[in-house]
Amino acid sequence: MARSGRLRSGAVAKLKRWRKGHSSDCNPETRQHRLAARSRFCSRPAEKSNLTVDAVKLHNELQSGSLRLERPSDSAQLRMEEDSAGEAATERSSGTFLSGLSDCTNVTFSKVQRFWESNSATHKEICAVLAAVTEVIRSRGGKESETEYFAALMTTLEAVESPESLAAVAYLLNLVLKRVPSPVLIKKFSDASKAFMGIVSSQACSSSTSALRWVLSCLATLLRKQDLAAWSYPITLQVYHGLLSFCVHTKPKVRKAAQYGVCSVLRGSEFMFGDAAPEHHPAAPSTAKFCVQEIEKAGGTKEATTTLHILALLRDLLPCFPAAVVKTCCETLLRVMTLSHVLVTACAMQAFHSLFSAQASVACLPAELNAQIITALYDYVPSTSDLQPLLTWLSTMERAHINLGRLQKDLCWAHLPRLFSATMNCFLSPHSQVVAAAAQTLETLLSECVAPHMDDLGTVSASAPAPAAYLCKMFRSVEEGLTYRFHAAWDEVLRVLEVFFETCGKQCHPIMRKCLRSLCDLRLSPHFPYTAEVDQAVGAAVSAMGPEVLLEAVPLEIDGKEETLDFPRSWLLPVLRDYVQGARLSFFTSYFLPLAAALKSRALEFTEAGKSVEAKIYDTLQWQVWTLLPGFCTHPTDLLGAFKGLARTLGMAISERPDLRPTVCQALRTLIHKGCETDAERAEVGRFAKNFLPILFNVYSQPEEDGGSSAQRRSVLDTVRAYLTITDPQMVCGFLQKASEKLTSPESSEFTRLSILDLVVAMAPYADEQSLGSLYHTIQPSLQSKERSMQKKAYRVLEEVCAAPHAPCQAFVRSHLQDLQAALLDSLKSAASPAKRPRLKCLCHIVKQLSAEHEPFITALVPEVILCTKEVSVGARKNAFVLLVEMGHAFIRFGPTPQEAMQRFLLLVYAGLTGSVTMISCTVLALTRLFFEFKDHLELSVVEQLLQNVCLLLASRTRDVVKAALGFLKVTLLLVDTKVLAKHVQAMLEAVGNLSDDMRRHFRMKLRNLFTKFIRKFGFELVKGLLPAEYHKVLVNIRKAEARSRKQRALRQAAADTDEEEAPPAQPRGDSMEEILADSEDEEEEEEERQRSKEWRKQARQKGQAWLKEGEEDEPLNFLDPNVSQRVLATEPGPKRSRGVSHDFQVSEDGRLIIHEEEEEVDDDEAKGADEEMADVLQDVGLRSKKSQKRRFREEPDDEEREAGTYPQYRAGGSGIHRQLDKEPAFGAEYRSKKGKGDVKKKGQLDPYAYIPLNRARLNRRKRAKMQGQFKGLMKGAQRGAKAGRRNRRRPSAPEEPQVLCLHLPNDGQHPVAAGHQGTGAS
Repeated sequence: MARSGRLRSGAVAKLKRWRKGHSSDCNPETRQHRLAARSRFCSRPAEKSNLTVDAVKLHNELQSGSLRLERPSDSAQLRMEEDSAGEAATERSSGTFLSGLSDCTNVTFSKVQRFWESNSATHKEICAVLAAVTEVIRSRGGKESETEYFAALMTTLEAVESPESLAAVAYLLNLVLKRVPSPVLIKKFSDASKAFMGIVSSQACSSSTSALRWVLSCLATLLRKQDLAAWSYPITLQVYHGLLSFCVHTKPKVRKAAQYGVCSVLRGSEFMFGDAAPEHHPAAPSTAKFCVQEIEKAGGTKEATTTLHILALLRDLLPCFPAAVVKTCCETLLRVMTLSHVLVTACAMQAFHSLFSAQASVACLPAELNAQIITALYDYVPSTSDLQPLLTWLSTMERAHINLGRLQKDLCWAHLPRLFSATMNCFLSPHSQVVAAAAQTLETLLSECVAPHMDDLGTVSASAPAPAAYLCKMFRSVEEGLTYRFHAAWDEVLRVLEVFFETCGKQCHPIMRKCLRSLCDLRLSPHFPYTAEVDQAVGAAVSAMGPEVLLEAVPLEIDGKEETLDFPRSWLLPVLRDYVQGARLSFFTSYFLPLAAALKSRALEFTEAGKSVEAKIYDTLQWQVWTLLPGFCTHPTDLLGAFKGLARTLGMAISERPDLRPTVCQALRTLIHKGCETDAERAEVGRFAKNFLPILFNVYSQPEEDGGSSAQRRSVLDTVRAYLTITDPQMVCGFLQKASEKLTSPESSEFTRLSILDLVVAMAPYADEQSLGSLYHTIQPSLQSKERSMQKKAYRVLEEVCAAPHAPCQAFVRSHLQDLQAALLDSLKSAASPAKRPRLKCLCHIVKQLSAEHEPFITALVPEVILCTKEVSVGARKNAFVLLVEMGHAFIRFGPTPQEAMQRFLLLVYAGLTGSVTMISCTVLALTRLFFEFKDHLELSVVEQLLQNVCLLLASRTRDVVKAALGFLKVTLLLVDTKVLAKHVQAMLEAVGNLSDDMRRHFRMKLRNLFTKFIRKFGFELVKGLLPAEYHKVLVNIRKAEARSRKQRALRQAAADTDEEEAPPAQPRGDSMEEILADSEDEEEEEEERQRSKEWRKQARQKGQAWLKEGEEDEPLNFLDPNVSQRVLATEPGPKRSRGVSHDFQVSEDGRLIIHEEEEEVDDDEAKGADEEMADVLQDVGLRSKKSQKRRFREEPDDEEREAGTYPQYRAGGSGIHRQLDKEPAFGAEYRSKKGKGDVKKKGQLDPYAYIPLNRARLNRRKRAKMQGQFKGLMKGAQRGAKAGRRNRRRPSAPEEPQVLCLHLPNDGQHPVAAGHQGTGAS
């Protein structure tokens, strides 16, 4: 217990003291409530209980959702009250109150069955009506079909009187009508519609809306099921107009039901989806007429409520109307927008937006009408200061032009220049959202309206006729954005230009050259902030137009003859390097190669003159020119004609210029992989293999004289591998024969032989079978060589041959299978450790091709493979486990059944348990991996035997064996079913409990994580009971840690839920047919609906406010100005209030800041969780690699080894001995507490924070004046200090100790939240 504060006088003597560990001894002696609860759990009740077997069965059925309530007649359940209460109960009526509901077999009412447990009176009434109707249908021998329910409910509808019953029957009818066959509803339309209309007329003015809304839904469903002929009768239109009239009802639920109903009728009637479907619904013209009349009748009165309701309806219906009606409706919308009512204008814009987004047919929206609407909407451009209306206008115009482009491309292009001009004005808006939306609009228009038709255009010039002239106007509008007037939005303008270059650069480069010059000049202006955006835009121009066009418009101005070292356009070289592709390779040969030669000669001149700085500059420039070559080799357009003129230069650069060798090799690889797309191009480049491959071979086999890096040699070897893919096989065989001769030559040095073996590894997969046979005889002695590097590379040759997918290699392996087996078995004893990895990989490929007669070969390999699971090399261990699994698959392939095959294979592995200590630990690791991989093919008896043997091994005195056995137990807990494990949990825990003290101490963290898994699987009490007493303290600690972690997870989840902003409820839009046909079935309370509508009206009033922007300075506002509508704003004009500075800290409910400390990286054992421990176990058996190993494998492929002396230097990183020692300490780390969180004061140092603590004594009126005295002049002193600091900052001076001062509100007893905090608590 922790006590805080000062105790009252005399309280110390009354305190009880208790010994450590006996704090619960003070619990009260009387435990009546506990005893009563225990008696309920542990003893049978004396009186007769209602908890019977039948009751439990009923409860289970209710929980499972089946709701089949069939109870005996003596059960104490409520019965449904009938009109005659004294009527004798039959066998059927002896069921429960919900019998007819619960065992209703019609799936239509499945959602009603969840209402039975609701407390709502409405829900109970629905359940009662359904139960009664079901009983009536059954009593008459019905089959409970939808038609029977429809008839019964229609009869009930005419009989009921109370509003609650009427609503319940209407709700059930609404459900069943959707499933009643259409012929039934067509035949009964007259009677049903008459009944529905009678209820509608009687309930129209009722305060309750439940019955009315469901009856309206029933009417909509009834109308939707009628055929096309029925709509020629006046009665059908009369019923429909009755439904339509409720679309402007004052009650939201009724209005919503009517609007959904109208939409479903016009858009979802069944005859609209048939083969002979009309272009539009027969009721569409009358619906449009109704909407227009209502808008004209309402005008701008009543806060335009009715107009807003109709506009909401038109938003969904406009795409359904015929063209003549659409034109009338659009004219009405444009007229009502002149009222300058903010909400009305917004809703009308949404209606236009939905019309264009629906992509209606020409019968609904012709291209001419679309263009007329676009022209008309320019009269309603909002002010650039009006945020939301301007965003809506931009979005609407974007969809309008996209739809027009779909209907008629030429008409769309004719209207685009005006929109581009208007949208560019939006870049002057003070709102960043508007600028971003305007840029996005232009980019979308370019990609969707312009890009698809660019291939039809030729080269566009300034004097080109339409439609190319329209493109020129659009580009001029965007180009104007580079003027200073738009400087605040230059980043967005540059983004649009980038898209323009990508889309139209190939055809429009003649009109874009001036813009490219402007961009380059703009980039050279001092302090220009958007250099990255300019680079991207120019890069897009390079990709689309090509480097030739760019350099004609913007010359590089570098020729090697400069008098000064100022290269203003040298930034173009990195841009060209990153973006050039699809260019002419001959342009590099004719322009950049002479330039690079001139720059190199100038660098040599400066070097001879002793001007090292100038020489370095020119050398760097010529190297940058050469780095353009890989880009030119990416999809070149003239490879067949240009490569022969460049090949000689590239060969000389590889052999004579070590500095250019990586770049040229990269260019060759790029050319092979990304440039040779046709057979002719591959043949053209492959024709020069006889020239390039000898050069590459010579470079690779020569030792580096100047200490060159191994990266260059790897680059050369990669280029050899790439070139071999397009080289003639006969030429490869010739090179292979020469390499074999050099291998056996006594004059070759060890470095040369190793290099030649690397080249042989690369060439072997491409040789024919005869060459492979001679190569095999050449390298066979090296398999038993005492030189480890030679042996390793010889195995690498075999590995490549066995793994190659080419037919000659596979034929060689099949024909030499016996020789390979014999050679690999003979070289078993002489195999060096570095050669294990390729040897095991080679064995893996061979085992895949073995059949049943080769089983002795696999048997002979088992001991070696098991021992290799603990090799030093990570790759060898990984390959050993892969080979082990492959051998298991081979045994399954041999048969006869997978279970018998695995048992036979495991008997071979079991033999390792009788060997040395190392062999035993390796065998347990192998068994763990095999168990993980083949658990589905192991019989239960085999698994149990395996588990017993491993439990016996836990008694070993060797740590390696115990470690492997514990890993097996962890994997067992992960894989084996709990029911199977339950039989062996006692033996497992007893074996773990009998570990010696040394083992227990050494493996304390592994044991802790193992116990955690046991507790999660079997519970705390069981594990505690099966373990000795010395483990109990650890188990209790685990339970506390688990509870703490659960609590922290819950708190984090709660905090995350709090941070997420609740999304507003989505408004039903009816964009898709499914949304329109789906009715809102949820039954909300009337009070909630009234509250929501009240809040909506409040928001609508706030949104409906409008402001009138006055004239500039003294200019009066002219109401006759045609642009006066832009003066009506939905956003309050004037200077925007600056928001408070966001400190990115959470705030508690009482206003305190919540500052989370950065968690330290804990290196101790307790920070290592169970998941990480399991990852270690899986990594031990070759199932998972650690991060560092993953990174190593990514950087260095598994099939490629490093040369001696070429390994990278060790880099610190991780924990323990691998931690980084020279890491800079975090700011304020010297104040960090070693025992807990937060900061501590250090003697002789500044405080980690400076604050003025609050004191209750300062509230005393007599002491207030005295207390206030120490604060007087505080701010003045701080201001004087700040002024002095600014003055001192202007002149250099010696650094001083920082002084921090701030006011502080204490934070729950933790250290204070203080500005200028030097420590870690608030950093």
